[in-house]
Amino acid sequence: MKLPYWVRGDTNAFFGFGVNVLVNVLTLTGLCIGVIGMDPGDVFGVILPALGIALVAGNMYYTYLARRLAAKENRADVTAMPYGPSVPHMFIVIFVIMLPIYLRTKDPIQAWTAGIAWAFIIGVIVLIGAFVGPYIRRYAPRAALLGTLAGISITFISMNPAGQMWKAAWIALPVFGLLLIGLLTDVKLPFNLPIGLVALLLGSAIGWLGGAMSVPDVTAAAKDIAFAFPHLKADLLVDGLRDMAPLLATAIPLGVYNFTEAMTNVESAATAGDRYNLRSVLLADGGGAVIGSVLGSPFPPAVYVGHPGWKAAGGRTGYSMATGVVIALLCFFGMFGLLGTIFPTAAIVPILLYIGLLIGAQAFQATPRAHAAAVVAALIPNIASWATGQMDNVLSAAGTTAADVGIGTLAGAGVVYDGLKTLGSGAILAGLVLGAIVAFIIDKRFWQAAIFSGAGAVLTFVGLIHAEKVQWNADGQVSLGYLLLTVVCVLFALTKPAPRVPDAEELALERLHEGGTDVAPRETAGVAA
Repeated sequence: MKLPYWVRGDTNAFFGFGVNVLVNVLTLTGLCIGVIGMDPGDVFGVILPALGIALVAGNMYYTYLARRLAAKENRADVTAMPYGPSVPHMFIVIFVIMLPIYLRTKDPIQAWTAGIAWAFIIGVIVLIGAFVGPYIRRYAPRAALLGTLAGISITFISMNPAGQMWKAAWIALPVFGLLLIGLLTDVKLPFNLPIGLVALLLGSAIGWLGGAMSVPDVTAAAKDIAFAFPHLKADLLVDGLRDMAPLLATAIPLGVYNFTEAMTNVESAATAGDRYNLRSVLLADGGGAVIGSVLGSPFPPAVYVGHPGWKAAGGRTGYSMATGVVIALLCFFGMFGLLGTIFPTAAIVPILLYIGLLIGAQAFQATPRAHAAAVVAALIPNIASWATGQMDNVLSAAGTTAADVGIGTLAGAGVVYDGLKTLGSGAILAGLVLGAIVAFIIDKRFWQAAIFSGAGAVLTFVGLIHAEKVQWNADGQVSLGYLLLTVVCVLFALTKPAPRVPDAEELALERLHEGGTDVAPRETAGVAA
């Protein structure tokens, strides 16, 4: 059988997926320059070319896997896995890793090196996960894993774009409405036009007609277009790894999430008819993060949710490779500065709010209803982390700190700063621990709850959670609290209570998840993992 490199359906899938990746790269470009204060030369000359190499290599690899699978099974309807910069990771590395360092040191290079080291650690963890991932997934409740991700989606992914949207609601709300109609309903646009592209063009047209954009800005950005090819930045990586202990608190759980989500996406593809080897996918994800970090990118790419959506759109093996190549060329030629002056920010960020909504909703939809409280428990540390980050940013802008103002003064104003700071430190891992404890208590599986509570005591004692830095005896009172909770759980476990009996809906959900039929609906197509 002669397998074509391009079919008609690849065109539709390319525009849909390509616009999604384009928006993500525009967003991370703006975050680097606008939030971290990085030199545009470093962003356009180093970070984006490095990301471009990772994207083109990864998407070409997934095209190869798809064509190999098609040849093996002698069929022409195999769809390649979508691959691009991960939305949760780009917000976490900016707001959780890089921004605090930048605010403390006023040095964007130091923040950049920490981000590169973090991305490298993520890649290594995912590579390890290719061999141990299924075992870790077996022991962590889904409510805890998805709940802490939902916390990230509600805070770091959704809130900033929402604020930007309402600054220019006259541009953003029509775009947002169009995305919701096209992605959350079965209503199709005329000629089956890709919703992401149409939404971006609609917002841009409104912005230009309304005078929000500037021709001189476009002209100035066009003059800055220059070719830049990536090269090794091992010195920056080594500098970042010298102080890698604080990075582990977020890198470990995000790495675990990466290979857990990759496993779910492989199951989703299998249900759609394309059975990929999980280890091959995880090795590609981990390898892409490592390659990108060595070249200077702090943004690890990953397999996206949505393979069944692109398959339904007619995408086969060509759309993925075309997306990687086109985005890489835009990165190499420094085109994203120009694109940022053509497309209004308010036309771009609604897709990010949509992604945040989708990830947040998934935490409740893909877990048993009985575990809803566990999902909320996993949200709380991430909300605390975001809230204290906002407080710190405001105080820094005012030229002061919480310590200078005084914790007592803040408490007198109704701001529980110190407690929220402790709760939110190491929020991703803390949310995972807290959500797991609540889920196991709900199920009356007290031994498992005791194990996670004991793990919380150890993680706190060494500073991976609920502490500002990794050190011995980082927060004794929180460690003691987890230990006493462990005792409580053990005492109840000794009474040997009967575990909670799942209802029929929960059993069906579990079969759906474990049986490899966790199919991403059409509306999730193109959402970053």
